[in-house]
Amino acid sequence: MTDSTSFDPNDFDVTIERTFDTPRERVWEAWTDPEQVAQWWGPTDFTVPRCELDVRPGGALRIDMEGPDGNVYPSEGMFEEVDEPERLVLVDAAGEDEDGNYQFEVRQTVTFEERGGETLLTLEAEVLEATPEAEKHLKGMEEGWSQSLDKLEGYLES
Repeated sequence: MTDSTSFDPNDFDVTIERTFDTPRERVWEAWTDPEQVAQWWGPTDFTVPRCELDVRPGGALRIDMEGPDGNVYPSEGMFEEVDEPERLVLVDAAGEDEDGNYQFEVRQTVTFEERGGETLLTLEAEVLEATPEAEKHLKGMEEGWSQSLDKLEGYLES
């Protein structure tokens, strides 16, 4: 377990850029349509049995990921900004403990830049709050997002 005096949630902030050979509007749809999000969200071998998105400022989101072990990892939050088709800002909490309390909260800022038929997507994940117990989840955040974006790329190409 991490000594809480040395635990800094901001150590886990992540920025990832990815170019998709897909028009921006199509990538935007894949991020804002719950049926499409459920096809690619989460690390490799994870599925999404529940995906509810109210894509508007103040709108709620609920995404449950199911791991290959059968465990379900719920997250819920809210959209702070929706600037179609350029920018999404959402905050979600995840990492339930034994009492059902979330262990961390992350703000994802996603920008979609049109580049001649391709889309440059930039994802910034900023850890807003976290308990020291959340460190195990946060350590995998960059890899998890990279795998999600790999799945998104495969989904967009299919």
